[in-house]
Amino acid sequence: MKLKGGSNISGVTIGVLCLESYFPKPPGHIKNPSSLGFPVLYETVAGATVAKLVNGPEPGFIDPFLDAAQRLEKEGVRAITGSCGFLALFQRELSEAVDVPVFASSLIQLPMVYTMLGRRRKVGVLTASGPDLTGRHLAAVGAGDIPVAIQGMEDFPEFREVILEGQRTNMDTAKIENEVLAAAKKLVKSNNDLGAIVLECTDMPPYAHALQKAIDLPVFDLTTLATMVHDAVLRSPYQGIMPR
Repeated sequence: MKLKGGSNISGVTIGVLCLESYFPKPPGHIKNPSSLGFPVLYETVAGATVAKLVNGPEPGFIDPFLDAAQRLEKEGVRAITGSCGFLALFQRELSEAVDVPVFASSLIQLPMVYTMLGRRRKVGVLTASGPDLTGRHLAAVGAGDIPVAIQGMEDFPEFREVILEGQRTNMDTAKIENEVLAAAKKLVKSNNDLGAIVLECTDMPPYAHALQKAIDLPVFDLTTLATMVHDAVLRSPYQGIMPR
């Protein structure tokens, strides 16, 4: 068998562009590889923090991410994602920098989810920071005209102090879960026409099961999206039986 060389690492389908953060990443987080049933390859952009991206990135913020995406492509990944949903703002730039599919944010699912709901109900978005998630982010992933209801985590102390502000690296996951559930319930209570929820933030999927149990709606996030893309770019033969 003759194989093509040129990459340092082989056998990875999904590459992840990572912000630099040091709080815990429980199973379900895209930066916890045990969350996924396949290997992933990470590229961390030094100095690119949650605060710098969420609070309004400065000109040139995306440039090292473009370089990192090209490195991931060179290593042979078949699709690329990011570790923060606010990278939605740079979906076009990232996808144009490489020749493999890019899903920069879980928000890229919004048009699909809205269509799945028959275009009759709004899509809820649970985000790290409501005031900072703008129409520009939605438009960048083709969701500018999608009716959404947004609820942020900026007023919940454990989430804000650890994830948004980076005050400390230790985190109480029980508190985070309770805050995420409280935010989701607040979103549903304020919008009785929601058909589903999309989790913008990659720190929320670890609590998606409990969240769905609490609100009884479909819940979409980046970790499940990564699994879907993996299955699309690396198809496997089906196993099963047929009548004799």
